[in-house]
Amino acid sequence: MKNNLKGELISEFIGAFILLFFGAGSVATLVLMGSEYNNWDVALIWGFGVTMAIYVTGAVSGTHINPAVTIALAVFRGFSWKKVIPYIGAQIAGTFTGAAVTFALYHKSFAAFEQANGIIRGSIDSVTTAGIFSTYPQAYLTNIHALVVEIIITAILLMVIFALGDERNTNAPKGKYAPFAAVLIGITIAIIGGSFGSLTGFAMNPARDFGPKLFTSLAGWGRIGLPAPNGYFWVPIIGPIIGGLVGGYLYENTISKYILGHEETEEVEEKEATIHVVE
Repeated sequence: MKNNLKGELISEFIGAFILLFFGAGSVATLVLMGSEYNNWDVALIWGFGVTMAIYVTGAVSGTHINPAVTIALAVFRGFSWKKVIPYIGAQIAGTFTGAAVTFALYHKSFAAFEQANGIIRGSIDSVTTAGIFSTYPQAYLTNIHALVVEIIITAILLMVIFALGDERNTNAPKGKYAPFAAVLIGITIAIIGGSFGSLTGFAMNPARDFGPKLFTSLAGWGRIGLPAPNGYFWVPIIGPIIGGLVGGYLYENTISKYILGHEETEEVEEKEATIHVVE
């Protein structure tokens, strides 16, 4: 059990690192280098960063790389509660490290950009560069508005993840086509990012946001990292967790329970449980 958990935590760390490394790298290219990316391009890179992470680590830990996913799976799909805190710790460590390595590779570009634009790291203007690593909402959004955005988009993401992992869902890829689920998750993230990412940066993942914010707070951005302007840091933590629970609940209770054969499966499970108790 301990050996398996060790491997799973290493897997979650690596998966979360891959997510942040490529995602933040794409934003760094956009902001620091002036590359002609649009919102869809960036969203697609983030999405396929997740796909890459799944292909690399999915066979070991399932590639949660997101506390909202881990908690929702524990609540609705029987994932062990004993693993929840260790998984979340590994996910945050992975995104923190991903931010640190990205910064190390781009550090001269950061210095050149800040000098050229008169940005003092740690000032309110440095949100522009801090936002390479983590999410910040549009200035005109209140924290509550941003919270609602994060709840809704994370709920949709979790509904898709639950649908793809539902054995009774005949439309989900299975057998030799099962690996395509990773591509569909990546595309879902890209679609959400392309549609609503301009509002809050589409965190949908407490680890993806908190790990990098912790890094930036230690790397010169100070309070711009944590607690962030207007104390925003809690929104991309609480919002995705609530959204994950909402999405999991909605899928389990408004979709999955009505899939043909669901009731028969439940009856068989109840009978087997009764027989086991009698024995």
